[in-house]
Amino acid sequence: MVTTSHTGRAEPAGARSPYLAFTEPTGRRRTAPARFGKPSRRDPALPQGVRNGLLDDQGQQCVQVFLPAADAANPAARALLDTEAGTALQLARALENTAYAHLFPTLIGYELDTPEPFLLYAAPRGIPVGRTHGLSSTDQPVFARDLTLALCLLDGQGLVPRGVSPATVLWDGTSVQLWGLEGVARAGRPRTPWGRAPYCSPEQQRGEGLVDARDAVWSAAQVLYQLATGRPGPADRAPADLAQHRALAGTLPGAFAPTAGARPSPATLLELLAPGEAGRAALTAAADGARPHQEAYAQALHAKRRAAPAPAEEAEEEKVHGEVLCPYCLEGIQLDLGKLFVPDDQMQYQPLDLSRITNPARREDEMRAAVQQCTADPDFPEHHIPVPYLTHGRPLTVAMIGQSSTGKSHLLTQMIAAITDGGLKPHGVTHQSVNPEQHARFVRERVQPLRSGQVLDHTGALGLDGFARFAESLLLTDARGRVRPIAFFDIAGEDLVRTDGALRFLLGIDALVFVVDPALALPLPQLDEARQRVGSQVDRDGDAAFGTVLDRLPRKGPYLETPAAMVLGKSDLLRFQPPVDRWLGEDPPAALGPDHFLEESGDVYAFLRRYAGQAWLRPFDAFRRCTLHIASATGGQENQGRFPAGTGPRRVLEPLLSLLAMHGIIEAPGGAASFGVGREAQ
Repeated sequence: MVTTSHTGRAEPAGARSPYLAFTEPTGRRRTAPARFGKPSRRDPALPQGVRNGLLDDQGQQCVQVFLPAADAANPAARALLDTEAGTALQLARALENTAYAHLFPTLIGYELDTPEPFLLYAAPRGIPVGRTHGLSSTDQPVFARDLTLALCLLDGQGLVPRGVSPATVLWDGTSVQLWGLEGVARAGRPRTPWGRAPYCSPEQQRGEGLVDARDAVWSAAQVLYQLATGRPGPADRAPADLAQHRALAGTLPGAFAPTAGARPSPATLLELLAPGEAGRAALTAAADGARPHQEAYAQALHAKRRAAPAPAEEAEEEKVHGEVLCPYCLEGIQLDLGKLFVPDDQMQYQPLDLSRITNPARREDEMRAAVQQCTADPDFPEHHIPVPYLTHGRPLTVAMIGQSSTGKSHLLTQMIAAITDGGLKPHGVTHQSVNPEQHARFVRERVQPLRSGQVLDHTGALGLDGFARFAESLLLTDARGRVRPIAFFDIAGEDLVRTDGALRFLLGIDALVFVVDPALALPLPQLDEARQRVGSQVDRDGDAAFGTVLDRLPRKGPYLETPAAMVLGKSDLLRFQPPVDRWLGEDPPAALGPDHFLEESGDVYAFLRRYAGQAWLRPFDAFRRCTLHIASATGGQENQGRFPAGTGPRRVLEPLLSLLAMHGIIEAPGGAASFGVGREAQ
């Protein structure tokens, strides 16, 4: 017998730390003395290990599914454990206190953001049917009903079990228990090859098309056929002798159709096996309580569409030719070849004399690395602007808003990394650096360390000169060949609550990203540990930085007209919580439609309104065009100053896609003015 420490790592019997800390399905933390037996592989083709154990505080027998440290370093292996945990938690919520919970494993707890992540289940009920000697003629109908009922319940949650086989379906003599939750996928997602023939459907084996609930109907039919005949069926068609088996012939012929569209749904098959059972199962899932908050979102959008717009800003063509707004002092500035500088080896600015450079290519290259001193406001501290920022049309400035420790810097870093990886190309937008040296430094000091798993330092406070500088800038070229500079401001949270001239730059900001820290906003028990780790608590009054910034922005009508986005950051903390679990797994959009992000926005709005309160939605209420997003910059939580499996950013670019569509840099049907507000129902 071995014991297990709080990290989940196996230790010899008699070790001094025989305690296991984990999160229960309710979100509460539990620490229990634990003993575990010898580990083995649950499936030789999968990385997860398994071992039987005992939680001594309650004398509770359990099974631990875990990843050894070497396997846990592989993001794909962690993703499998995340899938299993998310499925088990979703089923626990949906089937709690129902007559159907016994059809699935009972989750005791989980601990995933550690070097050796694990799940704890109650001891399995029964043995895999592949290890039985077949079922009696009286047991087979009960087995078929329970297995199909399990598929039907999963289908009701939008889930499809891709690993149904004699090894994952357990039988205890009276009922079924379906395991293999690591192979569950959401209906409608692209298929990927999974499982073994003949139990995986032909389309699933090839990884073609979209995941369909009827994929699992094929798998269940294969299991039932093997139980009845003692041998597996063909991998791509109905068994030739199916008609000879009376128990199967009346219900399963359609289940072996070579395409999902020709097979019965789980509910249809269940109705054949047990009339009326599908209807009863459909009524089990409890309402999630989001409907009234979704209705409030729809009403808010309707009010925004109906409100009169504020007076339009001065048209760009009416401004002085070649003049742009300095992002710091907010005065007009034009390119002046007599005020150019370049940094020397000590990063000190030295004057650049272009008069001796006659080669056009070299001259352009020198100017790209140069900056111009802005003297438009003699009372403002000395500041410099990259030359390409002044020579490519009206710049677009984006500010990241939120308190310290909300993850703004990690989010911005991964956003820039996604751009440089070509994330905007599907939308017809390419990029260049504004200043090559500055961009290289940003990649070297921020992108590369974060991608390797290093936790970035907190954003530094403003210097003695007291004005905000942008963290990074790029040149974006849209589908029409128009070039526009974009600059990102990432200001420390303590500076964002100042009321002095430090926030003057906000008066010229073109777009804002408000980052919501779930630990500060949401009084959910699964966030207690995150709050304890940083010494924070839930703030029902909203983010103080949001309020200060909103109060500073001038308003000329019922709404602020600057495009904005709200991001529920650090969403990995909530990756098993609806609706976060759904959206974190969504693929990036291939194209933006007129109502893109409205469904996600409605889900996030309802989630925040329900659990955090209206104060956390102040940005949405203040801006006419404001989309809401779910994102994770890291994919997991830090452990001892590092992210154990590196970082896996998810949906970090979507907030910027929305802002670029609102500014017309990405063209979407309906135009920039309607993006983020939606269209009236016809």
